[in-house]
Amino acid sequence: MGKNLKGRELGKGIVQRKDGKYSGRYTGADGKRHERVCEKLRDAREYVKNGNLEKRGFVDLDAERLTVDEWFEFWMNTFKSHLSPNTLRNYRERYKRNISPYIGKMKIRDVRAMHCQKLLNNMIGEYAISTVYQAYICLGAMLRSALLNDLIDRHPLNGVCMPRARAKDAIRFLTVQEQLVFTEAIKGKAYENQFQIMLQTGLRTGEMMGLTWDCIDFKNRMIKVEKQIEFRYGQQSWRAMPPKSPSGYRMVPMTMKVYEILSEMYHARGKRKLSPLMEDTLEYLDSRTDKVKSFKMKELVFIGERSGEPVKHSAYCTYIYKICDDFGIARLSMHSLRHTFATRCIERGVSVKALQRLMGHANIATTLDIYVHVSDDFLREAMQIFEMEEE
Repeated sequence: MGKNLKGRELGKGIVQRKDGKYSGRYTGADGKRHERVCEKLRDAREYVKNGNLEKRGFVDLDAERLTVDEWFEFWMNTFKSHLSPNTLRNYRERYKRNISPYIGKMKIRDVRAMHCQKLLNNMIGEYAISTVYQAYICLGAMLRSALLNDLIDRHPLNGVCMPRARAKDAIRFLTVQEQLVFTEAIKGKAYENQFQIMLQTGLRTGEMMGLTWDCIDFKNRMIKVEKQIEFRYGQQSWRAMPPKSPSGYRMVPMTMKVYEILSEMYHARGKRKLSPLMEDTLEYLDSRTDKVKSFKMKELVFIGERSGEPVKHSAYCTYIYKICDDFGIARLSMHSLRHTFATRCIERGVSVKALQRLMGHANIATTLDIYVHVSDDFLREAMQIFEMEEE
């Protein structure tokens, strides 16, 4: 077992050199010793792992004729099979929609930075910047693995600039005045409770949709977030999954308004219309314990009054668009309600650390850089406070 400079074991075939770099070594099928010096430990480990796979005959690729499409399939099946179904789906969707049409038929040795840059640039304007970033991550990971397998001589993403979001990609949230108009507009409407819960808790849409009654602790007035659901149009079925990240597992306190909404819904739940679909059971993996959990769909808190089934994300957004158009509010999405909650919290003095916990962010930088916005009114108020102190 190789060790780092502090004496900690790094794994067979890996050792840290005095200059801080990592040396990865393995004996190939030809009996010869192979070695590569890497800046990062993860690269050295992947190099050794790839070499051992090749030694056992798992790799038989002609680097001169290998296309990007062929490498992607091999890479996904060989190196990424351990990932969660949701992550695998995201990789495949981004590759199929945005990467393969541009470079899929190219020989992987012919891919250059200019091809990757054009690919990403063409996504701007058609996709949210977060989606462009997903394609960037997929492309980078796939090509880095090709480099470590000696299929290419250099990483094509070196020198590629991640495109910036245009103005149309700016994160949308409700100002204080818009929120007053919006909450008045949704009174008595079909999805009033769902919209209010989003504005009062900052839950993600899938988390709100995935709430079951066992997640509602009325005694302590807490909401337990441990799963989310989504409708998969390809399979025409509902799917449950764990939260977005380990930090997504959290307890969110109820405001008085949330408590009143959920209490009223709980006492009236026996009168709800339920379609036969609601007898189905959904399973999901609890990533904290690696155990499969399940629940009956009829235990979901939020279902459509007319359909007796969960409401699709797209239906919520369409309804919000109509409300906005009817009441003169610039259009926003369901996720904008989450942004609005974060903004109101900051404006009312909630600490960023507490907000990070409420939002379920793994990194506090996400809370600061993406979800926290301050409206012009509060900027003016801040300057007025500054002027008063000066006087």
